[in-house]
Amino acid sequence: MFHGEPTWSFLYRKVMDPLLAAGHRCIAPDLPGFGRSDKPIDDGWYSYDNHTAALVALFEELDLSDVTIVVQDWGGPIGLRIAATELPDRVSRIVAMDTGLFTGHQEMSDGWKAFRDFVVRTPDLPVEMLVARGCKTEPPPEVVAAYAAPFPSQESKAGPRTFPPMIPLTPDAPGAAAGQTAARALVENPRPSLLLWADSDPALPLEPVGRQVQMLFPTADELTVIEDAGHFLQEDKGEQIGAIVRDWLAG
Repeated sequence: MFHGEPTWSFLYRKVMDPLLAAGHRCIAPDLPGFGRSDKPIDDGWYSYDNHTAALVALFEELDLSDVTIVVQDWGGPIGLRIAATELPDRVSRIVAMDTGLFTGHQEMSDGWKAFRDFVVRTPDLPVEMLVARGCKTEPPPEVVAAYAAPFPSQESKAGPRTFPPMIPLTPDAPGAAAGQTAARALVENPRPSLLLWADSDPALPLEPVGRQVQMLFPTADELTVIEDAGHFLQEDKGEQIGAIVRDWLAG
């Protein structure tokens, strides 16, 4: 289960409950710079390649196989690249939520552009505010505090600071070629896939982004809309999502 910006594995605690109860093993790593993982303080360390390499190393260290990846936000470009081109033989199924692959051809919403511009001019990023605003229902104070806890200083926020500007906006930008290659491989090597999308995502809206991402998963049923959920749909509707994934795996 791969998180994105600016969250950490805490995001998946509700999703895991139904899956664990059904006997599944759940692995929710923190990306470098997030959660309880080490946090390089040099913004220049963070790149699409380095994040991907870190999770490839995790797969190999744990010798994972027959994996179902569950990806959201930046967990998507990283996890889908692993499934498509880095370790395709280790990934058997894909669950994707409010995410995609960045090829440089994708259109980013005005909401996302405003978010990126805010991040660029705010080095001491208010993580707790960003998470709260990305949910349809505001989380309780103790949950908001938990999301902020791994980032007690401006130095510790290099990871959250660097993800938004990392998205390639042109086909020749850094990372775009890797995204293009992964997108082609996903379409050409279909495997069982489940696509979920929040109905109230301000950054990656269901219409048109969610419908466009559907094209990456030719074997998937029509995407499942998660109602009353924002960008961080795992926070808004985590138990429901966990039950949907559990039933899909059983089928």
